[in-house]
Amino acid sequence: MEELNQNQEYAKAAKNWEGSFLFVVNAGPRMERDFLLFMDLWHGRCRDWEVLLDRNARKADFAIEGPLENWVGLLKGEIDPIKGLMARKFKLRGSMFKVIRNVGAASELANNCARVPTEFPNE
Repeated sequence: MEELNQNQEYAKAAKNWEGSFLFVVNAGPRMERDFLLFMDLWHGRCRDWEVLLDRNARKADFAIEGPLENWVGLLKGEIDPIKGLMARKFKLRGSMFKVIRNVGAASELANNCARVPTEFPNE
């Protein structure tokens, strides 16, 4: 949240964005259960975030989910967020039209997340 709120490129790209997201890393061979991250994104800022234990714990306007391997590829810059949705590497719940209209915000959000030091299971 701090990193994103200091990112002027994201603030500019997402100035018209209104909506919360639930990011879901699906359970698989390297993870016992889903990892759930809620973010309340509003006009270029993150107002709130929370790691959830239950996907119904907070109502989100959008949800994007996929396997760990695809999230790793996204964070390493190997998968573009929009192309990943179009190629069905991720599933989206919510308006695809709204996401595509804000492609710059989606790309900058992914770039920002890639700058946060992350450890992946079993790497």
